[in-house]
Amino acid sequence: MADEKPTIAAARKAWEEKRVAPALKRGAERRERFVTNSGIEIKREYDPGDLDGFDYLNDLGFPGEYPFTRGVQPTMYRGRLWTMRQYAGFGDAEESNRRYRYLFANGQTGLSVAFDLPTQMGRDCDHPLARGEVGRVGVSICSVADMEMLLAELPLEKISTSMTINSTAAILLALYLVVAEKRGVSWDKLNGTIQNDVLKEYIARGTYIYPPRGSMRIITDIFEFASREVANWNTISISGYHIREAGSTAAQELAFTIADGIAYVEAAVKAGLAVDAFASRLSFFFNVHNNFFEEVAKYRAARRLWARIMKERFKAKDERSMMMRFHAQTAGSTLTAQQVDNNVVRVTLQALAAVLGGAQSLHTNSKDEALALPTEHSVLLALRTQQVIANESDVTDTIDPLGGSYYVENLTNEIEKKALEYLGKIDDLGGAVAAIERGYMQREIQNAAFVYQREIETKRRIIVGVNDFTTGDAPPGDILKVNPAIEQKQRSRIEQIRSERDQDAASKAIARVEQVARDGANLMPPIIDAVRAYATLGEIADAMRQVFGEYKPLNEV
Repeated sequence: MADEKPTIAAARKAWEEKRVAPALKRGAERRERFVTNSGIEIKREYDPGDLDGFDYLNDLGFPGEYPFTRGVQPTMYRGRLWTMRQYAGFGDAEESNRRYRYLFANGQTGLSVAFDLPTQMGRDCDHPLARGEVGRVGVSICSVADMEMLLAELPLEKISTSMTINSTAAILLALYLVVAEKRGVSWDKLNGTIQNDVLKEYIARGTYIYPPRGSMRIITDIFEFASREVANWNTISISGYHIREAGSTAAQELAFTIADGIAYVEAAVKAGLAVDAFASRLSFFFNVHNNFFEEVAKYRAARRLWARIMKERFKAKDERSMMMRFHAQTAGSTLTAQQVDNNVVRVTLQALAAVLGGAQSLHTNSKDEALALPTEHSVLLALRTQQVIANESDVTDTIDPLGGSYYVENLTNEIEKKALEYLGKIDDLGGAVAAIERGYMQREIQNAAFVYQREIETKRRIIVGVNDFTTGDAPPGDILKVNPAIEQKQRSRIEQIRSERDQDAASKAIARVEQVARDGANLMPPIIDAVRAYATLGEIADAMRQVFGEYKPLNEV
């Protein structure tokens, strides 16, 4: 009778005794303990024993089916590649429009708009607080005239546009809609996304205007309006990207992003919207950091976790309401000013993780972004990185190619488990808004960022070219510089708009925005009317400031 095959556990024990123990005697492993960025222990090897209780249909399923672990479309990239959406914007609308047309001419497939800080904060370019910031980190937009120039020669009915804007998202959406209206493009033909995720601004970024509860009112008004009038528009991109850039772990990024998503759904339901009337237009935005397998696992866990929350917690019936569609961007915080060419390698690995994790759209950072806004040469190289992955690597030929990996499946489970622990704590605090008001998520991120920085300083974490493998090379000199004359040009433009518009109509439209903010009706119609009357972004934002006030964080109160 033939000998019975040993069990995996017995075979592992024999391997450890015969192979691993002698190897460790000859020399220790590189570190005493291997962990992911989220503190998940990484074992020496993974096998079927690490997936005890694993249920393929319940935990994975097939692509395009609940719980969407393996992807939200049944054919994924075999049917259509992800949208290559390079984030861009600087100076004035004319400068940015040139960059957009350059990117589209070179194969970009979606528009992604970066706005300057005054635009993000609801200040016109001639406001005293805008001085020195106009056009610096994005494009300056003050009125519908600027938006018309920004979108010149771009076919709005054919492209998908993403606008990274939060506190003033309602105003920027209104500007976009009015430009489409002026061109005769029906709103139901428009496709795109506004970030519109103010909660993460209180947690990690800081470009907030109004207190959380006033901001939530504006957001739910956008949900309700768009569900009726702009059906193909994604009304929010719930963002973990900035949470990760502030120093969170992967598990914190996932948990805090989903906590914000829960808060938005709850607010919309409380405002009287049916879950299946708006949830299919929610989208997400995640970071792609350096720990390759943890990032892939994070996206897979995110889809499964969100699907279950929507089905079980919010009783969604439409499968589209359970799908987590997301944009990914490579991690700006990992880029270094030293040896900038190394950033090309970092971005390539991060982009590949996003693709293997099933992203719907992707931005790849440019190698010189640790120094300045990217040059045309570097942004083209970043776009080419996506195109090489898409067309030369063949990683898109099968769906979820890492599915079934003992390590990846175990890591997916562990990240989901850690995220659920955080979500339980946030629920105990009363939800995301209450947790933000008490500073819980902010403190967790600060603590994680401190640990990460200490690891770099003590060389427990090596950053090539920064704390090891240094050369002392000078940074490149050919970086983009925004012309300071743009600020004066913008100020002259807004003066002309105010002098030429029907002042009485503009004043009445602005007053109507303030009145509706007080009365509680939907804010989008009066904001759109104000845009039509050439009211400026700052004037409309100020009308709502009169009602909602301005937010002051705990350390400023």
